[in-house]
Amino acid sequence: MEHVPGYFAMATGIVAAVIISANLSRRLTGYAFVLFTFSSLVWIAVGFLEDQPPLLIQNIILTLVNIFGVYRWLILKRPE
Repeated sequence: MEHVPGYFAMATGIVAAVIISANLSRRLTGYAFVLFTFSSLVWIAVGFLEDQPPLLIQNIILTLVNIFGVYRWLILKRPE
């Protein structure tokens, strides 16, 4: 039971990566970044709880990158 968060974060990260790489639509790519953000937040918790600073630091940075992806794909208005 102790590994469930890590497996959940791994699975959501894989799904998000597949959706982003498929580039199906702007909105779907944006939602994949939301999923990536959630995955990164779970990895941050895992890194903190398991005392793994590299995992923690990596996912703090990835969370910021993913938030930028959410902004770029879901919030920012494209010129028409």
